[in-house]
Amino acid sequence: MVKSLLRTCGFLPALAASSFASNSIVNLSLYDEMRPDFAQMRREGVVAAIHEATYPTGQTDPAYRSRQDDAARAGLLWGAYHFADASDPVRQADKFLSVVGSHWQASGGSSESPGVLLVLDFEQNGHYGGGTMRVDQAVTFVERIQQRTGRYPGIYSGENRIRSVLNSPKVSADAKRVLTKCWLWLANYHYEPRATAPWSNWALWQYTGDGVCELPRSSFPTGVANIRHAERNIFRGSTTAVRSFWEKSAWNPGK
Repeated sequence: MVKSLLRTCGFLPALAASSFASNSIVNLSLYDEMRPDFAQMRREGVVAAIHEATYPTGQTDPAYRSRQDDAARAGLLWGAYHFADASDPVRQADKFLSVVGSHWQASGGSSESPGVLLVLDFEQNGHYGGGTMRVDQAVTFVERIQQRTGRYPGIYSGENRIRSVLNSPKVSADAKRVLTKCWLWLANYHYEPRATAPWSNWALWQYTGDGVCELPRSSFPTGVANIRHAERNIFRGSTTAVRSFWEKSAWNPGK
């Protein structure tokens, strides 16, 4: 999800926006340098924001806490992702949960809220130091998250990476079994993702970033509120189903 990284997939005809899906989630990081207008996002139909919390090597996104507070005031659901590297996955998971949990507690996060949707950003790391997370490290990371929170995180990556890395004959059936307990978030800026194995399907589809999108702008806008080049996402389900998804999948550090 680093803004300078381009997700590349083949150029096939785009599918029309489906009636079962809602264009209602944005993701953000320190690379979005403006102060996002979350209230305007909500007026434009956005119901949730997912923000980078931690990234290599052991860094905390400096915009995370203030934007969590701003999004909460606007009434948006909240999520957090960790951009992975090849270092100790248990340490990465613990750092991620420490940042997310402490910020939630400090902001007075309600025990009645669904909490924070957690995500492992499992993409090629060509931006930071620390190398790229291996599949076995991803398994250890998500199991550590589940051990400490009772929830499996989502896994984010480009469609090509999921196809080539997780479907390699070198990846064991046990590793796939663990990872498919996580929900899948795919990036493809050209058409609706098709290569979802070993998952049966995606839950979130990031269709644009950095202003790159080869889909019809009438159905797939690239901006939102005061962010001209946003990272926008389709949820596989209605807008009202988004909250149910959060209630099922999110971690509430206050409980």
